[in-house]
Amino acid sequence: MNDRLDELGQTIAGALPQSVIGHEVAFGELTITAHAADIVAVVTFLRDDPACRFFAFVDVTAVDWPQRERRFDVVYHLLSPTKNWRIRVKVETDEATPVPSIISVFPGADWFEREVFDLYGVMFTGHPDLRRILTDYGFEGHPLRKDFPLTGFVEVRWDDEQKRVVYDKVRLSQEYRNFDFLSPWEGTDYVLPGDEKAKQ
Repeated sequence: MNDRLDELGQTIAGALPQSVIGHEVAFGELTITAHAADIVAVVTFLRDDPACRFFAFVDVTAVDWPQRERRFDVVYHLLSPTKNWRIRVKVETDEATPVPSIISVFPGADWFEREVFDLYGVMFTGHPDLRRILTDYGFEGHPLRKDFPLTGFVEVRWDDEQKRVVYDKVRLSQEYRNFDFLSPWEGTDYVLPGDEKAKQ
């Protein structure tokens, strides 16, 4: 199986030498790495070429690698029901460089690209309605980025006096505490409340 997938990867790379950077077979799945600017040509080839026939679009997602210059991998998953193969196509981009939308090839990518924009901040050119899809109106930031704070920026709660939903800035109700994970048999270096009453 891996040999057939590797052969397929070589066929795709040979047919699109300017667009495909490389391919890899791992865990029984083929991954193609391509230039972001050429993603429409790559997925069109994968859909239409008789050797591929990846005409079932599965999803689009992203991965954040903040230490890299181009921090985002935009990842496309396609399925070939006639060949019984799956393929993953990866492209790299940064916060400022948009990726071409693949809606013209796979109309079902519409909401997936909106989700990637909403949660990671990746822009897609040629998308007819690129706006947030999961977060609320006026939401700040992109919550699946690795640098997004765990507490978020806004807290939503029901105010019983005002009888409506209220948006507040996040406040931590207590300071972070330091825990000493000492064994209870060893004892601590400090006196716990109440221990001062113990007989010496």
